Amino acid sequence: MQKDQLLTRLLTRRRALFAGVAAVGAAGTAGLIALGADAEPVRTAAPAAGPQARPALKPSAYRLQPLTGYGPPRAAPRHVPVRRTPLLRMTGRGRTMVLTFDDGPDPRYTPAVLDTLAEYDVRAMFFVCGEMAAARPDLLARMAEEGHVVGNHTWSHPLLTRLTRRQIRSQMERTSDVVEEATGERPQWFRAPYGAWNRAAFQLGAELGMEPLAWTVDTLDWTTPGARTIVGRVTDGAAPGVVVLSHDAGGDRSQSVHALRDYLPELLDSGYHITVPRRQYT
Repeated sequence: MQKDQLLTRLLTRRRALFAGVAAVGAAGTAGLIALGADAEPVRTAAPAAGPQARPALKPSAYRLQPLTGYGPPRAAPRHVPVRRTPLLRMTGRGRTMVLTFDDGPDPRYTPAVLDTLAEYDVRAMFFVCGEMAAARPDLLARMAEEGHVVGNHTWSHPLLTRLTRRQIRSQMERTSDVVEEATGERPQWFRAPYGAWNRAAFQLGAELGMEPLAWTVDTLDWTTPGARTIVGRVTDGAAPGVVVLSHDAGGDRSQSVHALRDYLPELLDSGYHITVPRRQYT
């Protein structure tokens, strides 16, 4: 009972923060305090210093190479299969990995993430929240223009297992509408907030043409453990097919930004292809 009461208070606080941030975000200064995957609050902390200076690295020769077994978006079937569990990793040739960022876009951190990805000419997936996306459609447009995948992370980041089917559909549809308006295409991927999936989420996601994607490696960057710790979690967990979970919004994400600048060239120089998936057909 105490756990349920605590989660209720935290979700109420989050919704209030999302509402306030979305309004400020339209002016270019938005931010919000997020909850992590296990629904614990983020402790406020001073921005951490980035990794120690290191010699400049040349952009890797490894570039975007779509994973095998994935077709072009336009080739999607009329009906997406209803899954019982989310996809946790991707299959493809060689040492492929997928980087994902949740909860954005945030004008303080998302541009820095995009700049780093552009520097090394690689692509990532951004699972955006509708409230945040509606305030900064320019950032969604940039994601699409630079070849990144824009996914659906609901409108206000609620715990789906506590919503009705009608509420879940509304959360998904409103966000898909915002993404389509900003990018010209509806999202083809969906991620449940907190990693809390249920049958309705799978069914409704499929009805809306989206595949469910979870993750393999959780950086836990929302706990602000320090950039070096985040780097270690990514490099230690690196393996073919791995999907990495990070955040570009939901609090102070300066550590996530610094960590990306450190681990991305390391992964590329180790021979990993950092790519984005095409929809998997089964």
